[in-house]
Amino acid sequence: MTSQVQTLIDVRPLSGYTGAEIHGVDLREELDDATVAEIRSALLTWKVVFFRDQNLDHAQQVAFGRRFGKLTPAHPHETAPPEGFPEILPIDSRRYAQLFGNRKVTYDNGWHTDVTALVNPPAGSILRADIVPPYGGDTAWTNLVAAYQALPEPLRTLADSLRARHSFSLPIFDGGEYGKRIASNPLVAIHPVVRVHPETGERALFVSPSFTARDNEIIGLSARQSHRVLELFYEQIARPEFTVRFKWNPGDIAFWDNRATAHLGPSDLGHLDFDRVLYRVTLEGDVPVGVDGAESELVAGQPFLGS
Repeated sequence: MTSQVQTLIDVRPLSGYTGAEIHGVDLREELDDATVAEIRSALLTWKVVFFRDQNLDHAQQVAFGRRFGKLTPAHPHETAPPEGFPEILPIDSRRYAQLFGNRKVTYDNGWHTDVTALVNPPAGSILRADIVPPYGGDTAWTNLVAAYQALPEPLRTLADSLRARHSFSLPIFDGGEYGKRIASNPLVAIHPVVRVHPETGERALFVSPSFTARDNEIIGLSARQSHRVLELFYEQIARPEFTVRFKWNPGDIAFWDNRATAHLGPSDLGHLDFDRVLYRVTLEGDVPVGVDGAESELVAGQPFLGS
């Protein structure tokens, strides 16, 4: 008779490839090592996991994040984390109106993997909802491993051989005080287009439209060739079957593997008079490694390290 392995958490997948809700755990409590290991296993399998109705405060969010690695400061270009919590980045529509001079609910509402302009992009992020609109404001994630695996073999072979320049220089950051901060601390790195996940060994299509755009291009190709090749990969990662969409409620938590996902912020709130406030902590990342074993290259800036 085969015995079943007892689990400490209840993992409920939300789509065929991406995302699962985790139930049966209170993140306000100190978690034992076995529970942390099961959460990590679910994260590696489903790439993003969600916890409903947790209602953490800043200190509890930081404590939960530290169970999975070192936490970095809030952001390479941020200067206004909550007092006493330098690890926390506010995703606050009220603050963005002051920072950028127009109504925004997120830094970037295009598909992106967080801060890939760093030579060691974050390993993961944990986002907590505080104030959310009664409708709209959902976030979507896509599974970059599934996207890579579903490419035709000739395109997988091509992707395996390519490297791309990632930089932090988007139109929404031009000018103003925030633009000056970016100009004073430029971040540029060259990453493999396919990275090998350091824990699972899976290959992920590591392109981020927000950071490999405009003047950034695939190494060794002309700008026109680079644009065409990247468009193929961007279309692949945005295919609906690889995605999951999450409707936020106050107190909810999303925890994603930044090495194997891209996500899409909301773009349906700019015409509505709703506030949206979430708080993010970020796990220190490793330097990506390509299929050929070569690491990413630092062009400008410094590795972003945590504690």
